[in-house]
Amino acid sequence: MNFLFNKYSHFNLANIVTFFNISCGIIAIYFLTHNEFIGAALFAWLAGAFDIFDGKIARKYNLSTEFGIQLDSYADFLSFVIVPAMFIYFAIFDGKEEQFNMALLAGVFIYYIICGLRRLIQFNINSEEGEVERYFIGVPTPLGAILLWIVYLIFLTGFINEYIVLFLMIVIGYLLNSKIKIKHLWKKRLLLLI
Repeated sequence: MNFLFNKYSHFNLANIVTFFNISCGIIAIYFLTHNEFIGAALFAWLAGAFDIFDGKIARKYNLSTEFGIQLDSYADFLSFVIVPAMFIYFAIFDGKEEQFNMALLAGVFIYYIICGLRRLIQFNINSEEGEVERYFIGVPTPLGAILLWIVYLIFLTGFINEYIVLFLMIVIGYLLNSKIKIKHLWKKRLLLLI
């Protein structure tokens, strides 16, 4: 069991928690493709919990490595970019494709996914092992996922339509790569909500 606290093991405790994040993202996708939105939302939120804990564990036990940084961003891309985009598509647009311009739909979803990927790549370029910046520059992808979740909940009320959802996806995608400073402490506040 020494590998759990070996900084250079790809299966140290922090990375295992990140693998749980990835697993939750994959399971959420499974549920989305079967129109089981409650199951998908549950596993997306579980992925968020694992995302909070992997970094805390890495810092507490000095397990932060370049591999862990890359792995965490892959997990974030899956769980907080791909899953929320798929959630919005399957929950709102699936089966309604004939009502919308497919080029517009595809363009918005591709734009959002590329924005999320670009944000994570830039984050990795700027990251150093074991360091936590005081501020995020741009909206972090987990917060972007929460914002998309809020958009979905507002859509359910009937207050906004599908075109507003697409517009808000563009806005949130832009915010992922904006120069807005967000205090890193929001993860602690989010943990209180879970």
